[in-house]
Amino acid sequence: MNYAPVDKIIWVLADDRAGNVAQALGVAEALGRPFIVKDIRYTPLAKLPSALQGASLLGLTGESRMGLTAPWPDLVIAAGRRTGPAARWIKRQSGGRTRIVQIMYPGRRAAADFDLLAVPHHDCALPGGDAPNILRITGAPHRMTEQRLAAAAETWSPRFNMLRRPFVAVMVGGATHSRPFPAASAAALGRQAAAMAAFLNGSVLLTTSRRTGAEAEAALLNAIPEPRHVFLWSHGGDNPYLGYMALADRIIVTGDSVSMCSEACATGKPVHIYAPPDLVGAKHARLHRELYDLGLATPLEAASITNAAPLNAATAIATAIERLLGETHAARN
Repeated sequence: MNYAPVDKIIWVLADDRAGNVAQALGVAEALGRPFIVKDIRYTPLAKLPSALQGASLLGLTGESRMGLTAPWPDLVIAAGRRTGPAARWIKRQSGGRTRIVQIMYPGRRAAADFDLLAVPHHDCALPGGDAPNILRITGAPHRMTEQRLAAAAETWSPRFNMLRRPFVAVMVGGATHSRPFPAASAAALGRQAAAMAAFLNGSVLLTTSRRTGAEAEAALLNAIPEPRHVFLWSHGGDNPYLGYMALADRIIVTGDSVSMCSEACATGKPVHIYAPPDLVGAKHARLHRELYDLGLATPLEAASITNAAPLNAATAIATAIERLLGETHAARN
């Protein structure tokens, strides 16, 4: 637990969406200030539109509500639509003193209540256009810092001593709510990763996720021969995801995850995105195009590779928050 000093109380609202929590924590850590994590959980009422919930704790469990009490914070950082009503409620309880920062757009009717909204470029045009409280970012903020990568490399490096380098890390997401991840696509990905490793005379580091599915996992294993190191989500165990990112010489990532693409680009290593049109929607395709245009990644089928400065939107958001806090301090004096 992190305890903030009395003059600057910072809360991070952490719900049951690991991706959202990682984004909010990434921003809080980029600030370099102490903060308090407030765990929140939802009732079925959280499924109601934000416009109906308003600035309220309507969708929170009783235990979560008990954790949100005075003294009210100077700053709240949260991510995702469902945290929005609680953040707005906290600001109202503080008499408007609390500054609230939200990652991702909370909806037009709620947007004006936030002091800062970090909205990805790939979300495209917003209703009514970009207001002054909106900061456009590339990808998603995350916790993939140079320090974390160095620590992970030290932890995981001894486990891969038997494998020859270079390492081609393959980070696999999977099915989304609107698109499946069929075994045939997984096999195609596996063959391309294996071909890259063979060309380099290196090894594959393969990790799957909870969305990959057993059939796709089997197809990947069949397509990727030794030498390899494999973590299958369905088998459990110590996930080497961060270690793979730290030790990889090249990274292949499936394009279904904004967070995973953003984290891969945080390493500054060559990143290749596997994104056949039938696996990704328009929003993800816009992100991929932005990463390609910025020289942060290339399509997997492209022959070229690129190294770039590490990407982390958390630093841009943290800089904007510091300005916000500075303006708040000046206004009170």
